[in-house]
Amino acid sequence: MSERKLDGKVAIVTGGGAGLGAECARSLAAHGARVAVVDIHLAGAQSVVAEIQAAGGEAVAIQTDLTSEAEVVAMVSAVVQAYGQIDVLHNNAAALDPAQRAGDRDVCNVDIAAWDRAMNVNARGAMLCCKHTIPYMLKTGGGSIIFATSGFGLLGDVTLTAYAASKAALMALARSVAAQYGKQGIRSNAIMIGFVVNEHAQKGVPEEIKQLLLDQHLTPQLGSPRQIADVVSFLASDESSFITGAVIPVDGGFTSHSPSMVPMREFFARMGSNKL
Repeated sequence: MSERKLDGKVAIVTGGGAGLGAECARSLAAHGARVAVVDIHLAGAQSVVAEIQAAGGEAVAIQTDLTSEAEVVAMVSAVVQAYGQIDVLHNNAAALDPAQRAGDRDVCNVDIAAWDRAMNVNARGAMLCCKHTIPYMLKTGGGSIIFATSGFGLLGDVTLTAYAASKAALMALARSVAAQYGKQGIRSNAIMIGFVVNEHAQKGVPEEIKQLLLDQHLTPQLGSPRQIADVVSFLASDESSFITGAVIPVDGGFTSHSPSMVPMREFFARMGSNKL
């Protein structure tokens, strides 16, 4: 991918004050975009903006609670006032802090407050950002919208029921936006993110769990924030101009193979052959 491929563009990154969102904001800025780092925690957003500015980029921090339509409207207006346009929206924000994880379990044990929060932040928040950003994109001939989803939204699992449902909703929302506004120049895609090692989201995950997940990957290592950010910057740029309505796995092959692959691989290793 070429450097500075986002010169002249303005990007919004929700949940940009930490973790994957912060890395995506830094990557977009490094490629030339002016970035609005949006987060409910202002200090985190300001820290990321300071990093971007120290590296020679341009960015602004905006505190926003995505569950409030009024705050989303104010955020979008602030971006337009600061930069005059919006070209990229990365719907990255998600509720997945330790308290949320504790309440988001199997269906019979999921806490209703955790369910509502996942839907309000992850799905409703992204919809509100689209609702109020798209009109500005249409005024300038289009733009690129990127949704951060997860393998939980595609495959059933034993926990995180609300998170999974909210991420599945984002896949549908991405396709709806692509279908409804594609002819007017707006591209919309979702990236289905696998297990990524970063200090904010995954630092508390036991090593045994990490190894179980690594066994299911088709890559030698688990993912890194930079690998996700590179795909976001690509989708934000004109280099991906013929890609829309897609759900793109960025997961080291985790969702690409049979559930029996790992035990079969171990079986064949014991047998000394993969001949059936």
